Amino acid sequence: MSLKDELGHQLPYLRRYARALTGSQTRGDAAVRDVLQTVLAAPQHFDLACPPREELFRMFHRHWTGAAAGDGGDGPVGHLAMHPRQALLLTAMEGFSVAQTAEILGCPVADVAAEIDAAREAIADSLKSRVMIIEDEAIIAMDLRSIVEDLGHTVAGVARTRTQAAALANATRPELVLADISLADGSSGIDAVKDILEAMDVPVIFITAFPERLLTGERPEPTYLITKPFAPETVAATIGQALLFHRESAALEIEAVD
Repeated sequence: MSLKDELGHQLPYLRRYARALTGSQTRGDAAVRDVLQTVLAAPQHFDLACPPREELFRMFHRHWTGAAAGDGGDGPVGHLAMHPRQALLLTAMEGFSVAQTAEILGCPVADVAAEIDAAREAIADSLKSRVMIIEDEAIIAMDLRSIVEDLGHTVAGVARTRTQAAALANATRPELVLADISLADGSSGIDAVKDILEAMDVPVIFITAFPERLLTGERPEPTYLITKPFAPETVAATIGQALLFHRESAALEIEAVD
């Protein structure tokens, strides 16, 4: 396979990485185009003895002039300093090992490992949010509050009815909602969430002993659904996923408008 053909096979992965790295499809594709032109103009510098994908990423970082540290979009990853951002994306998104990433970036393995740890901690800090709980059973509400606070988030409050939920959401503007579907006065957590979503864009995690009531196939179904009794690890992982996905999606929408 010729160098041009080999590069063509690997380019989609490099474009994905460059877009995430710069926070922009336009900037990412431009960076890849510039580096590709440089590589094709001097193919003798491309080490054919190395795995092609790893060598292409190494060449990218050898020739790319780089962007400003904050120029990575508005999502959690975009706020990372450039070098930790590179290390995290190369390992977490592109699947390179720490050793391969160190080779690509031209720095010691220990430095890459430290930067990945720092990046993950920074993302966790950036995801700290106000979380509202809709739950009529006091013990379960206390359990959820403990899980949320142990993760570093703030509990905006606990609502036990649909009316309370709407009022609490309007007063506190939560960034995440954890909701049961059967509430204290016989009202519905589903309706409570519907009221909230009419007023604001916020991710919702339903936590219920009756998942079949939400999985009927007859209406839009929740993205995040946890069944009672729940494991704290499940709640923690789902909270992280919901917050990260929602913020990255919001950042992409802002970029599309711009």
